[in-house]
Amino acid sequence: MTATYAPFDAADYLDNDAVIAEYLSAAVEDPNPDVFLAALGDVAKARGMAQIAKDAGLGRESLYKALNIGAHPRYETVSAVLRALGVKFTVVADQPQPR
Repeated sequence: MTATYAPFDAADYLDNDAVIAEYLSAAVEDPNPDVFLAALGDVAKARGMAQIAKDAGLGRESLYKALNIGAHPRYETVSAVLRALGVKFTVVADQPQPR
């Protein structure tokens, strides 16, 4: 007998702000920008794609296109989506600099 599994959807587990922040923080660490875009898409899906698009000032289809793998969204678009999600970028030093 062969076991069958439901497809994994990260959006099913992004149910609170702390989990979302950790998920996006981990994704932004990856050198492949598609990983971060996919994570943003997962979070937008978890929060409701239509509502996030509206809050970001985008059409729903435009949001889908901006978060597609291989897309090169403008900084303004990513920033608007982050604001709509209620999160923000924070920049920290990667390693302490010797004095």
